[in-house]
Amino acid sequence: MPTDSRRIAGPESSTNPYSFCTEKPRHDLLKNGKRQDGRKENNLRPIFLKAGVVSQARGSAYIEQNETKVICAVYGPREVVRKEDFSMKGLLTCEFKFAIFSCRERRQHQQDIEEKDYSVQLLEALEPAVCLDKFPKAQMNIYVTVLQNDGSALAAAITCASVAMADSGIEMYDLVAGCAVRVAGKNLLMDPCNQEEYKPEDETGLTNSGSVTVGLMPSLQQVSAISSKGEIEFELVKQAVAKCVDVCTQLYPVLQQALVKSVSERQNEEG
Repeated sequence: MPTDSRRIAGPESSTNPYSFCTEKPRHDLLKNGKRQDGRKENNLRPIFLKAGVVSQARGSAYIEQNETKVICAVYGPREVVRKEDFSMKGLLTCEFKFAIFSCRERRQHQQDIEEKDYSVQLLEALEPAVCLDKFPKAQMNIYVTVLQNDGSALAAAITCASVAMADSGIEMYDLVAGCAVRVAGKNLLMDPCNQEEYKPEDETGLTNSGSVTVGLMPSLQQVSAISSKGEIEFELVKQAVAKCVDVCTQLYPVLQQALVKSVSERQNEEG
């Protein structure tokens, strides 16, 4: 019997590996004052941040927040190709993308609606911090890739992209630190993991349920972007934003140390 040589040889059937998971998901976000990963409400996950990780890019950075891993590369300034995009101010573009293997379910190669929305929010958070008038008739391209998503991907992307921009040498008014909070009833869970962030709203049975993400320029104490989803009372939104501002201020020395270390390493390499 003739066979199709173009067909990929593989097993006739397969089984989803998640079928072998024995641990049942917990439906409560808080139990005995602790979250599913053992943290308290205000506790953050360990953070690792490094600048200058992509040699081909003008600036780059890599961040880990426990199992959330994000890398960013910055290219430019480049001349604006299309005449209709001509401006005496520089043009900033952002592309946010989940790697196809980064989530529990396989992502597509092309940007979906969620990734396009995150790209717009990322641009809104970074644009106020960049001195666009310093590179007229040119554009900067920012590419963010989530290598592994365990929650708070947008907040991690804001922080990572800000450090990558500073690493590229582009003049900025300030760095931008990102922070996310999960609102569950009257509880505010800082730096939510994937199970907390993407938990179906109807499982919680709470009146206030959603999440808030804030981008802050710490030294200027100015909020560059606020994003929220879900149904949350206004007073709780104010509390969530205030907590995010405090966390972003605490993260500022981490961003500074990453940049200082990157500059020191480059100086040592040059001689």
